[in-house]
Amino acid sequence: MKIIDLEPGDPRLESDLLPVLSELRPHLTPELFREVYEAGHAQGLRFSAAYTDAGSCVGAAGWRIVINTSSLRKLYVDDLVTAAADRSTGVGHALVAHLEGHARAAGCHELNLDSGTHRTGAHRFYLRERFDIVAFHFTRPLTAGEEAS
Repeated sequence: MKIIDLEPGDPRLESDLLPVLSELRPHLTPELFREVYEAGHAQGLRFSAAYTDAGSCVGAAGWRIVINTSSLRKLYVDDLVTAAADRSTGVGHALVAHLEGHARAAGCHELNLDSGTHRTGAHRFYLRERFDIVAFHFTRPLTAGEEAS
């Protein structure tokens, strides 16, 4: 397995990574994905793609280094997905190890992610990978015309 970090403009983002990422984020069109990465890259967003020895993309990770008061410096994983046909083959483990390498190189104190409450299979994977459940994540939807308080 080979894991490659892909920069904005790399054609493999759409041809290889996006089909895998779409299994987790089905709302992403190629145009929206380009817009998000272009704006997000300036905020630290990066993408890594996992490839089989035969050259097929089977895993994707979106991540960024975040500096804040609670963790000081952490690598936050926005997206982590293995293609459905390739789950339980070590792809997710390899991606987590790759991200941990980036985190350690950047002086991070932790690797951090959120996972939807309905994704119980993913939760089992994260617990096997030695992630701890340490918080609740709260969301307040904002509608058009409503001001945030």
